[in-house]
Parts: sequence; C-alpha cells; structure tokens
Amino acid sequence: MAKITFIQPDGTQQTVSADAGMTVMEAAKRDIIAGIEAECGGACACATCHVYVDAAWTAKTGKPAAMEEDMLDFAFDVRPESRLACQIKISDALDGLVVRVPAKQF
Repeated sequence: MAKITFIQPDGTQQTVSADAGMTVMEAAKRDIIAGIEAECGGACACATCHVYVDAAWTAKTGKPAAMEEDMLDFAFDVRPESRLACQIKISDALDGLVVRVPAKQF
C-alpha cells in the first residue's frame, strides 16, 4: 500500500492510501479528490486527470508514453512534470508520492 498526497492549487492537501496495481487516478476518484475529473475512466482518451508530479518523484513515475503525450496536448497549462494520473501505476516504490492538481483541467 502506498500513500499519495494531492495538493490543490490553493495549497490544501489530501493524502490517500492506494493498493499496488491501482492507478493514481483510481485512488483520486475513490477518495473524491477535487479537480480530478477522469471523464474517460482511465482509458487515456482525455486529459481530465492531468496532474503535476512533484520533482522528487518524476524519475520514479517515469516519462509519459507516446499515447499519453498525445492526450497531454489537450490539457491546460502542460509542464515538464505533467502526467495523466490514469497512466501512473501505483507500486510500493511510489509510497509518499506527491502530485499537484492543476487550477483547471480544460
């Protein structure tokens, strides 16, 4: 089990627990994280689960695959640390992961 901290644009934080094998998006939806819409349900067919991965975690979460990069083209305010939460698979190595929720998704 891993703990994930979501930081909202106003600085408020919410930490949730996620089982290995889940995605960051699934954990966000289960625990009702504001700003994570996930309209496609995790199919990498939209950009409404866009998050910014904290700099300390970018190496462990990896780089977006080509399909994810294509979807990020539709996200608002894309940055080098941008990822789609549906594409970040939880493992024990991600215990303590910190992501920031963008001010708006689209």
